[in-house]
Amino acid sequence: MIEIISEKEKWHNVLEAADSFDVYHTYEYHHISKKPDEKPMLLTYSEEDRMIAIPLLLRKIPNSIYKDCTSVYGYGGPVTKNLSQNFDQANFASKIHDFLLINNIVSVFSRLNPFISNQPFCLQGMGEIISSSRIVNIDITQNLEEQKKDYGKRLRTHINKARRACYVRQAESKEEVLEYIKLYYENMTRVNAKKEYFFSEDYFFGLLDAKDFDTRILLSIEKETHKIIAGAMFIKTNNIVQYHLSGSDANYLHLYPIKLLIDEMRVRATLENCIFYNLGGGVGYKEDSLFDFKSAYSKDFKPFSLWRYIVNLEVYNKLIAEKEEKSCSPTLKKCSHFFPCYRCKQ
Repeated sequence: MIEIISEKEKWHNVLEAADSFDVYHTYEYHHISKKPDEKPMLLTYSEEDRMIAIPLLLRKIPNSIYKDCTSVYGYGGPVTKNLSQNFDQANFASKIHDFLLINNIVSVFSRLNPFISNQPFCLQGMGEIISSSRIVNIDITQNLEEQKKDYGKRLRTHINKARRACYVRQAESKEEVLEYIKLYYENMTRVNAKKEYFFSEDYFFGLLDAKDFDTRILLSIEKETHKIIAGAMFIKTNNIVQYHLSGSDANYLHLYPIKLLIDEMRVRATLENCIFYNLGGGVGYKEDSLFDFKSAYSKDFKPFSLWRYIVNLEVYNKLIAEKEEKSCSPTLKKCSHFFPCYRCKQ
């Protein structure tokens, strides 16, 4: 049976029945993250005691009767219950395809989650899974000293300096949260980040107020002045901790306050018996300088993959042709990696 779930309680019940899930699968994260033209839905397939549920954002394709689906910012993909190797995945794929086709959904795109099992298995036969890059996980199942053995020598030196100059506390007041948001905006401006990374204040407070997961902001405070010089947001769901967003005062970068916060969360997550601590990858999931910064903490790299599924190839190609006729030269295109192609803004 296939069901579209959009109600909070039913969504929550499906996730609670799954073998595992992360923040990026929850009802609240979808509603906090969605754009005005996106409708969150949980596409759920059940068969006896087995279940596969794929959280998606449904969008209308302008000037047409068609729709497509994408995923939230982060690491989504399907969650499952009681899936084994004797599961008839082909039957699932066939029913999902027919459902999407009947409902005029042309394509589906989703970022996948390396900490959730069975994702590549249950998506077989539906489009393609593309290995995009790697992300950095700190193996916090090891004891604290074993974890630090993976630290680069330079990183150890920087964290020691930061601990001498700063202390860490969790943001509690609205004023502290607003100071963190200010530092985050300044950081995004400094690195010339895209507009989409300048999340609204409501976004930050929505994550902090959510009940589906535990969000905390850790602050680096300079000991001498008691000034907040950096902040980082971390989200814990089940046994997974995600390093989400951070920012620091440009005048105090020499004290390495962000490095201190990442290390402090490592200690806290370990003491809370978490299993995964995901630092993420580079900008746009590329292995760039940001990736190098994170990989100084750990060499426990996890594959990051994308799921691309063209449900209706005829309509998909028609939409591309219409776009190229209006605003896109196929011979000059530099966006062949973009999916779905008809939504590329180049």
